[in-house]
Amino acid sequence: MSALAPALRLGPATLGASVGPREQEIEARWLMAYAASLGETNPRCFDTGAPEGPVAHPLFSVCYEWPLAVELRETVIGDVIAPFSVHATHDLVIHRPPRAGDVLGTKAQVVEVRPVKAGTLVVVRFETVDRRGAPVTTTSYGSIYRGVGCDAAGPTPRAAPSLPADTGAVRWEGRVEVGAHLAHVYSECARIWNPIHTDIAVARAAGLAGLILHGTATLALAVSRVVEHDLGGDLTRVRGVAVRFTGMVPLPSTLVVRGREAPDDREAPDDDVLFDAVDTAGQSMLGRGVLRR
Repeated sequence: MSALAPALRLGPATLGASVGPREQEIEARWLMAYAASLGETNPRCFDTGAPEGPVAHPLFSVCYEWPLAVELRETVIGDVIAPFSVHATHDLVIHRPPRAGDVLGTKAQVVEVRPVKAGTLVVVRFETVDRRGAPVTTTSYGSIYRGVGCDAAGPTPRAAPSLPADTGAVRWEGRVEVGAHLAHVYSECARIWNPIHTDIAVARAAGLAGLILHGTATLALAVSRVVEHDLGGDLTRVRGVAVRFTGMVPLPSTLVVRGREAPDDREAPDDDVLFDAVDTAGQSMLGRGVLRR
């Protein structure tokens, strides 16, 4: 940003702003496409003959939350400030997995706005229920708006959940080859369109050397490896996921997902599986990951 350019700020109306609810039908085709974009080979992800249809990948919630994120960005954040956003944290609670044939209603609200060293942290809470009003998923999605100030006033109504402390020794490693066109496939299968991931001109205009993978795709790939190693491949056992995003994944590249022990000074809850991810040089891509079962 030029020194002569006016400072960008998020006004006090940002905190508490909301959109929705918006109803969306969950199709078997959508569930299967999302799993396929991640390279899932679990046959349960594609079994349309099962009583409840294909099993949803634990990160599928990002698909039906995305339209609300776009609406909130357009109506509250604005086109000038939106490009300064970086996905920083993700905390998902799965009350019950979404299923084919569900009609789900999702609403989104900004629940935290506060200054951080890099700019302003904005946390959006996505709450999704079925037609009976029963909860399906709840997500706290944290974004840092780099170089952007804030004028938020009043207390935070519901602060985002805290993430686990730094983890201990590596228990296992799993390499994931991230193909040059994975972001294009993920965009269409997830129905999540953000041009910085698929439009090289947009990526270069943002100061990047090339395309980068969606943060949600990076996390979903890591979750698949954790489920494979620690949950016997059973995606339905995942009850939640939390993580910090610590690096950008270029296309193509190799992601190394690692199962971790608890730190020496504490024990992880029995239902928590700790993990992170690095590139082949050891640079952190995902940090302080916890999968709840």
